[in-house]
Amino acid sequence: MKIVLLGPPGSGKGTQANIICEKYNLPHVSTGDIFRYNISNNTTLGKKVKSYIDAGSLVPDEVTIEIVKDRLNNADCKKGFVLDGFPRNLPQAKALDEFASIDKAIMIDLADDEIIRRLSGRRMCKKCGNPTHIDWLVDGKCEKCGGEVTTREDDREEVVRARLEKQKLPQDVIDYYVKKGIFAKVKATDTKEKTFEKVNEILKKIKSN
Repeated sequence: MKIVLLGPPGSGKGTQANIICEKYNLPHVSTGDIFRYNISNNTTLGKKVKSYIDAGSLVPDEVTIEIVKDRLNNADCKKGFVLDGFPRNLPQAKALDEFASIDKAIMIDLADDEIIRRLSGRRMCKKCGNPTHIDWLVDGKCEKCGGEVTTREDDREEVVRARLEKQKLPQDVIDYYVKKGIFAKVKATDTKEKTFEKVNEILKKIKSN
C-alpha cells in the first residue's frame, strides 16, 4: 500500500501518518524528517539543505526529488509506505510517478481559520516543558503543573498565516491526482481517532482490491 498524504501544516496530517503506519506496519517517509536527519548529521545533503533553509528558501525540486527517490529505494519501502510532505507541486508529483506507483493520494483537509486557531493557541510550559494549548489551560496556567506558559515564536498568528500561504498545496496537484482517479479528501474537524476512521475506510478498500 503506497500512500501520499496531503494537507496543510496543522491539519493533523503527521498524526494520521503515524496512526496509519502503526496499524499497517508501513514506514513513515517524511521529507521534513529526512531533512532534519541529514542536517543534524552534517551530511553533504544536510549542508545543502541547510543553506536553503537558513536563507528562508524552499529546497529546490531536484534536491527534494533526489532524496525521496533514494529513501523509497530502501528495502523497508518495497511493500509500501506513507509519504508525508511530498509532493508539494506538480513537477514533484509527476517525478514521483517515475519511481513509485501510488495507490491513493489522501488530503487531510482543515479550514485555514481552524488551523490558525489550533497552532496559534499552542503553548509551552516554562516549568515542566509540557506542550499544551490555551483550550486546556487552568486559570491561564499549565494544566499539569500550574506553571507559566509561553508561545513559541513560530506559533504566533502572523507567522502561522505566512506558513499556510507559503505551504499552500497548488490546485494543479489536486487536479492531477483527481484525473488519475486516486484522490480522496478527509475532513479533519473531528478527533484524530474519528478522522482516522474515515481514512481507514479508504485504506480498507485499497487492501481489498
